[in-house]
Amino acid sequence: MRQPVRNLDGKVVVISGAGQGVGQGIALALASEGASVAVLGRTAAKLETTCEMLRARGAKAEPFVLDVLDTDRIPGVVEAVAERFGGIDILVNNAYTGCYGPLLSLNDGQFRKGFESGPFAAFTFMKAAHPYLKRNGGVIVNLVTSAMVRWDLSTYGAYAAAKSALRTLTRAAANEWGRDGIRVNAIAPHAVSPAYAKWQATHPDEAAEFCASIPLGYVGDCEQDIGRAVVMLCGPDARYLTGATVPLDGGQANFD
Repeated sequence: MRQPVRNLDGKVVVISGAGQGVGQGIALALASEGASVAVLGRTAAKLETTCEMLRARGAKAEPFVLDVLDTDRIPGVVEAVAERFGGIDILVNNAYTGCYGPLLSLNDGQFRKGFESGPFAAFTFMKAAHPYLKRNGGVIVNLVTSAMVRWDLSTYGAYAAAKSALRTLTRAAANEWGRDGIRVNAIAPHAVSPAYAKWQATHPDEAAEFCASIPLGYVGDCEQDIGRAVVMLCGPDARYLTGATVPLDGGQANFD
């Protein structure tokens, strides 16, 4: 009996912030389609847990401890991944360490941190991975947020500003690297991450109101709703899609 063909067989994926939540969900979905996964993040134990989950699905997975705020280390980690796996085909920039709150409550360092972990880290990853992605026509997926187009940006200003910069970077790279065979897209997800689950538990009324504002009626699952969409973006069915921001939020945000 012939084994079914999986869209990502033989592909090598780098995912930052893959120790839990959305990053882990994306890793699981890509591994289920045959990809080998470099699992990046700050906490070794969480990375190993993700790797064990991926290996249980028959995928090759290796952990790489990295804080994306340490941008000087990013090129070396990218090179180490390429050496370990024999190349890189897909890059997912998921990690983000930023801040929320009224603008006047934030100091310069807090505001800057969102940019350093978001667009600055993604920029460094993208440049370092470019030679490998160019070899076989690779894919980059950057994670942004529907907060960029939120009707009321109060307390979300620093977060939305950093992610808006990443969205612009996504579009610029798509324009410049399309002729290198590299597609670059962004996704803006809502998902039941550990952070969301904690917020939901401590603010049940607000969470219920938030969920009610989503036309599809629920907050997405990290693997089935977010990860599977990334599988599509990385596979042949999306070969003509680049420079786009894909809202994965159940129809809540208006990106028009």
